[in-house]
Amino acid sequence: MQEILAKLKISSHNKGVSTGTQWFESKGPALESFSPVDGHLIATVASADRHNYDMVVTKAQEAFAEWRKLPAPKRGDIVRQVGDALRQYKEPLGRLVSYEMGKSLQEGYGEVQEMIDICDFAVGLSRQLYGLSMHSERPGHRMYEQWHPLGITGVISAFNFPVAVWSWNSMLAWVCGNVCIWKPSEKTPLCGIACQNIVSEVFAANNVPEGVSCLVQGGREVGEWLAADTRIPLVSATGSTRMGKALSKTVAERLGRSILELGGNNAIIISQHADLDIAMVGSLFGAVGTAGQRCTTTRRLVIHESIYDAFKQKLVSAYGQLKIGNPLDPNNHVGPLIDKDAVNMYLGAIEKCRAQGGNFVVEGGLLDGNGYESGCYVKPCIAEVTNELAIVQHETFAPILYLMKYSTLDEAIAIQNGVPQGLSSSIMTLNMREAEQFLSAAGSDCGIANVNIGTSGAEIGGAFGGEKETGGGRESGSDAWKAYMRRQTNTINWSTQLPLAQGIKFNI
Repeated sequence: MQEILAKLKISSHNKGVSTGTQWFESKGPALESFSPVDGHLIATVASADRHNYDMVVTKAQEAFAEWRKLPAPKRGDIVRQVGDALRQYKEPLGRLVSYEMGKSLQEGYGEVQEMIDICDFAVGLSRQLYGLSMHSERPGHRMYEQWHPLGITGVISAFNFPVAVWSWNSMLAWVCGNVCIWKPSEKTPLCGIACQNIVSEVFAANNVPEGVSCLVQGGREVGEWLAADTRIPLVSATGSTRMGKALSKTVAERLGRSILELGGNNAIIISQHADLDIAMVGSLFGAVGTAGQRCTTTRRLVIHESIYDAFKQKLVSAYGQLKIGNPLDPNNHVGPLIDKDAVNMYLGAIEKCRAQGGNFVVEGGLLDGNGYESGCYVKPCIAEVTNELAIVQHETFAPILYLMKYSTLDEAIAIQNGVPQGLSSSIMTLNMREAEQFLSAAGSDCGIANVNIGTSGAEIGGAFGGEKETGGGRESGSDAWKAYMRRQTNTINWSTQLPLAQGIKFNI
C-alpha cells in the first residue's frame, strides 16, 4: 500500500485544505484513516479550521469570476483531460478506494470507471447546455431562455462511494461554469486527497485559476459551515436521511439550493413469472455487494407466495457459499463494514429484528479470528419479517436482507412503496403486464424502477436519486445538469414600437 500512496502523492501526515495546487496548514482536529480491511492506520489528515475554510471560499469566489468566462466547450476539454488522468491512475486509485473504504477491488476499479464515464458524459454535455426559443405574443419581439452558472457548488460526499459521487457533481458543475468546494467523508479522507492531486495536475497544465477545485477536510462542523454559508448557492449532499433533513433546513433558511441523495430501503418484487436464475443473481449481488453499504442495496425481497419457499431455500444455499474476507482478494465476495460503529449498528439491528418478531433463516454475527482482526467483518444474514416492523422501515447500512410474501401484484407494490424512503426498486417478471404496471404512475414510487435487474448498479447516463426521505435530488445523467445552473428568460425587442402590458398607453 505504501507504493500506492506514493503514486497518489499521499504521505503519512497530510494537509487537508487545498485550493488546487496549493495546500494550507490548518488547526482543525486530525483525521485518522484506519483501513477496515486490516485495522491498520493508513495516514492522518489535518482537517479545516474556520480561518482557512473562509480563505478557501474567498479563493473560490475569485476563481468563479474567471472560470465562468471560459466557453463551456473549453471547460469540457479540461474535464476530458481529467478523465484521461483518471484512466492513468485507475489502478492505484481503485486500490486505495478498496483499502480505505473496504469494498472489493473490482468495485474499487468500477468506482474509478464511473468517474471516467461521467467525465465523458460531461464533455458531451459542455456542447449541449440548451435553452429554448419561444414565440412572443408581441410583434417584433424574440423570446428565449439560457442557462448560467450559479457560482460555488459545495459537495458533501459519503464514505461508501468516496470518489464517484464527488465526480458526478464536480464534473457537471465544472462544465456548467461553477467552481467546487468538496468535503469528503471523514472516514475516507485519503481518497479526497488523491483526487485533488490528480485534478490539480490537469488544472495546472491548463492554467486553471486556483479555487476552481477546492478541498476542505473535516467532520460534521465543516459540513455545517457549508450548509449555512450564504456565499455558496448550491450544496449537494449524500448521506443519511437524518443528515439531509438537518442540512436542507439550514440551506432553505437562507434560500439556497440543495441536491439531496439520502437513504434507501430498496425492494425487489419476485413474481411467479420471474426468471428465477436472474432473480437470484440480482438479489444476491444487491444484498451483499459492498457489504450492504450502498444506498441502492437490496434490503427487502417481496416474493410471490407460490414460489416463496423454493426461492428462499435457493437463497439460503447461495448465502452458504459466500466468501467473506479481504476485499483486495478477488476470490472473496464480501468485505468489511466501514468501522466498528457500523458493526454495532448491524448487531443492534439484528437484536431489534428478533425482538420485533423477525425469524432469521441465515444467522448473522461478528466474525473474528485469522483474517478478521480489524473487527469489521460480519456475516450477511436473512430474516423473514412483515413490512410493518419498525426495523424494516429503517435503513440499516449493513448486509441484512428481509424476506416477505405477497399474493397479488397490487399487494406487492403496496409493500414496495410502504416505507419512508423512495430510492431504487425492481421487479423480476417475464409478464409484460406486470412490468408495465410496476412502471406506471400506480406502480413504484421510487426515483429508480427496474425490470429484470437488481436495485443497484445505476448507469451514469440516467438521473440518479429518489423521492420521499431519499431527498428528491438528482445527480449524474439526463438533465440533472440544470440543478447546477440558473435559468434566465430573455426578451429582445427589435421593432420600432414598445407595446406595454395590459394595453397601457402613455401620451408622450
